[in-house]
Amino acid sequence: MTSEQASASPLPARPDARPAALRPLWVARGIAVVGASDRAGAVGRLPVQFLQRYGYTGGIYPVRPDGAPVAGLTSYPSVEEAARAGEVDVAMVMVAADKVVAAVQDCAAAGVGVVIVCSSGFAETGPAGAALQDELVRVAGELGVRVLGPNCIGTVGTATGQVSSFSPLFSGASTQLVPGGIGFVSQSGALGYGAVSLAFERGLGLGWVVNTGNEADIGATEVMAALAEEQQPRCTGLLGYAESLGDLSSLARVTASGVPVAMLKAGRSDAGARAAASHTGALATGDKVVDAALRRAGVVRVDDVEELLDVGDVMVLVPLVQDRQVGSDGVPGRAPGAPLRQPGGARLRRIAVVTTSGGSGILAADAIEARGLELAALADDTLADLDQIVPAYGSTANPVDVTASVMSNPDLFDQALTTIAQDPGVDAIVACFCVLTGSDVDAVVQALARVRERTGVPVVVTRTGADHLAPDAAATMRAAGLPVYPTPARAVRAVAALAQFVQAGSRAGGNDRDQPAGHAPPDLWAHTDESSLKQALAGAGLPVPVGRLVSDRDDALAAVEQAGGQAVFKAVVPGLLHKSEAGGVVLDVTSERAAEVYDRLGALRGPDGSAGQVLVEEMVPPGVEVLVGSADTPLGRILTVGVGGVLTEVVADVALRLLPIDRQDVEEMVDETRLRLLLAGARGRPPADRAALVDTIAALADLAATLPAGAELDLNPITVLAEGDGVRILDAALALADEED
Repeated sequence: MTSEQASASPLPARPDARPAALRPLWVARGIAVVGASDRAGAVGRLPVQFLQRYGYTGGIYPVRPDGAPVAGLTSYPSVEEAARAGEVDVAMVMVAADKVVAAVQDCAAAGVGVVIVCSSGFAETGPAGAALQDELVRVAGELGVRVLGPNCIGTVGTATGQVSSFSPLFSGASTQLVPGGIGFVSQSGALGYGAVSLAFERGLGLGWVVNTGNEADIGATEVMAALAEEQQPRCTGLLGYAESLGDLSSLARVTASGVPVAMLKAGRSDAGARAAASHTGALATGDKVVDAALRRAGVVRVDDVEELLDVGDVMVLVPLVQDRQVGSDGVPGRAPGAPLRQPGGARLRRIAVVTTSGGSGILAADAIEARGLELAALADDTLADLDQIVPAYGSTANPVDVTASVMSNPDLFDQALTTIAQDPGVDAIVACFCVLTGSDVDAVVQALARVRERTGVPVVVTRTGADHLAPDAAATMRAAGLPVYPTPARAVRAVAALAQFVQAGSRAGGNDRDQPAGHAPPDLWAHTDESSLKQALAGAGLPVPVGRLVSDRDDALAAVEQAGGQAVFKAVVPGLLHKSEAGGVVLDVTSERAAEVYDRLGALRGPDGSAGQVLVEEMVPPGVEVLVGSADTPLGRILTVGVGGVLTEVVADVALRLLPIDRQDVEEMVDETRLRLLLAGARGRPPADRAALVDTIAALADLAATLPAGAELDLNPITVLAEGDGVRILDAALALADEED
């Protein structure tokens, strides 16, 4: 299976699936361990041992044919017998692969609705194992039993000590569960529980841990949707590791409900991306489509385990939602216990950096730009107030270097922080410190926590220094609700994730993207040659150059004169998508050259030897060249926007979104690429007509939603003229599914 197929394979649908049906995986009244063993260190003994060790108070029912005791507990010859002794909600199946189906049948007879199949030897081993896995799913489905796994390490509910897992993590002499409101779901067992150990080590509380294994039935997205509904404790965020994606609509519903989701999706390779003749298909690699799909679902995608846990800290320590309020003292604040929210309500983008190190401030500023955020422009009043607090050898321009002397004075430090936080142009604060020691930590923490509580502005801390300088610093800051990171780049990365969560939440619950797309004008997609397609686009109100097909030399000469004595000649040949590379586009054709150019282009032939025609168009002045395209992918229809022209694939600077999209999406896509700078006016050129481009792309997105299944639309380049002069679609190609090889 290619990485693209793995990224997009849908999970088996269970229309009767309800979140409550999965709860025993982490909140069971009783657990049967099928294949239990009393041998020390045996895989079949570990779950029984762990359930005892971590204080699980439900029933533990070892199942083994001989009925011998396991870890001091009575065992039973079958799950059905165990169920007569007490309530069994979930069973862990740890027998050989060829005995698993029989074990599931036993579970069904006992009324057990969900089983954790830990056994390996299924689809991960090849065709024979895959056939066995299909049989398992078929039998379980007929019996009404849900299956987690196979080939999975199990689950954990930390609040109840339900360690229904055999991960060696729980054998550690110092391993302790750290309860919390974050759910962690991983397709990989070993990597997942390794990440869990790191979360516990840093003090990140996890309420639930679920390894989904082969996902023959229950997938990661379904588990996340079920966890999002947990209230005891309340689920405040979800972290996931995935190697394939299932029902992203489930995750979209989760993020729309206000529960943030971050995902480490493996497989960023382009292997498996469909090799397409169009620029759009070539640039819409599998991983970029996955990015677009996760973004559409409101999910923050991270690059590694460290970043996943960093984002988890933000989820826990920086609650989302609710606008700032103004207290009786006139200072913006928040209601007691209310979550934090940046000013402006919809976006978190403008960051103030407070530091005692110029170097840290520079690194933070670099990271802010790299992450698509911006340094807040402090108001004149803010700067004036800071000038009264910060010594002359410091800096009041953002990044604000308050100096060590201000930081050592609690009153001055508090004044400086409050002044910055009250600035209406500040959405969040990144506070950067180096080599904090001893009592300095307490003073800094108190000041930062006080300002955050009074103003409601999110505060994220960078502490660059060895742990031994202040061994309790991280725990102290965490206890005060302050996420702390060792470098400015990691702190800003976490803030960027927070910004994405806020943006996803502000757009949830009904926006233009949720509205059904309109219908295409009649016959818009009836013709795929450039001339007819452009005429259809013009009929839909889109800007194309004035031009027409010509039939002979004399007609070509007349067309040039009609264009003002200077024109563009294009070969319109079936199957010839990249005309420039084939010499099929000639610029600046005058009346003197019209006949010669017409003859040359008219002689070009398509891949099948078919002849074409010649299109003569007006010469459009140079401008910013843009690519806009649309194609179908396994995860949905996408729109691609990026730098256009003949070097499109060399530059490969594009942004992708799943359709439908709205104008805000278009603005963001432009900003994610070099188009933002090019449109603003590069190397002394005047600004280009960005507004007209956004209008055109938004209209094209609506039309692209009406393309026939499997079609690819490629508009490259669209030239953006000077501000006020609009845009022109210079080249257009449409490939229908039945035209592809």
